[in-house]
Amino acid sequence: MSAGFPEVRPRRLRGTKALRAMVAENALRPAELVLPVFLKEGISSPVEISSMPGVVQHTRDSLRKAAAEAAEAGVGGIIVFGVPSSKDSRGSGADDPDGVSQVALRDIRAEVGDDLVVMADLCLCEYTDHGHCGIVTPDGNVDNDPTLARYASTAVAQAAAGAHMVAPSGMMDGQVGAIRAALDDAGYSGVPICAYSAKYSSAFYGPFREAAEGAPKFGDRATHQQDPANVTEALREVRLDLDEGADMVMIKPALSYLDVIRQVRDAVDVPVAAYHVSGEFSMIEAAAANGWVDRDKAIMEALTSIRRAGASVILTYWATEVARWLR
Repeated sequence: MSAGFPEVRPRRLRGTKALRAMVAENALRPAELVLPVFLKEGISSPVEISSMPGVVQHTRDSLRKAAAEAAEAGVGGIIVFGVPSSKDSRGSGADDPDGVSQVALRDIRAEVGDDLVVMADLCLCEYTDHGHCGIVTPDGNVDNDPTLARYASTAVAQAAAGAHMVAPSGMMDGQVGAIRAALDDAGYSGVPICAYSAKYSSAFYGPFREAAEGAPKFGDRATHQQDPANVTEALREVRLDLDEGADMVMIKPALSYLDVIRQVRDAVDVPVAAYHVSGEFSMIEAAAANGWVDRDKAIMEALTSIRRAGASVILTYWATEVARWLR
């Protein structure tokens, strides 16, 4: 050290848990967490998802209980994925007023009212018999513009069922604009849109596809979901969604795309969400089950990294559990 200057020791502020908490630069809050849930038609008891320990396909009763527990823990929101008992080529169940997602939305609102932000995932993959995110042409491609019409109708059905917010995840060009226009025309101008603006064509969705029963029967989703190699394209997608009326933007997955979260956070002045997806969840659970990592510490480290990257809202299957830890 130079003469006349005291020795600098950064470790002085790490000496106790209370000191570390006092000077922490980033912290998780329960209100920032969103719990993804699955309601499956035609089951009499919850069905465990083999690749996602602790996560289930809910019955109506167990879903209401899960929503109440999340609200009691201080979780900020819940996002609904429906698993219908029947499917067709156009995903008719997606906008059916009595379809599984609309039933789930009404049940949750009846249980918790406004104590949770009730979000509706908006896509067709769980409702189509081919498993793709929209209307498919005879040659097997997803047809963008006819799909927009289905999304618009679905958004109105979800708003009518009580969704506080809709979250289009299909990555169709123009989806936010079509949904915003439909909501406004139907008298739901107050319902915000959380756009899955940068949803990557990822290998980390496998367990979710078991849970939602929405895996494509042929091909893949690389023609509409983003290439994992690209960042500039993600920023362009975000700008387009904001220009079309998005109120919040989302990056999915989270852990493999922390750099994208950071760049989006620096580029926009709206809330930025990130989805800690099923594969990311299952890797930690599997490693913990084998004794390779400390489960609770790994969970907090992963979620804090997403917060540190710039996400102000985090979708995670651990939302209720972590919210209880944070209280």
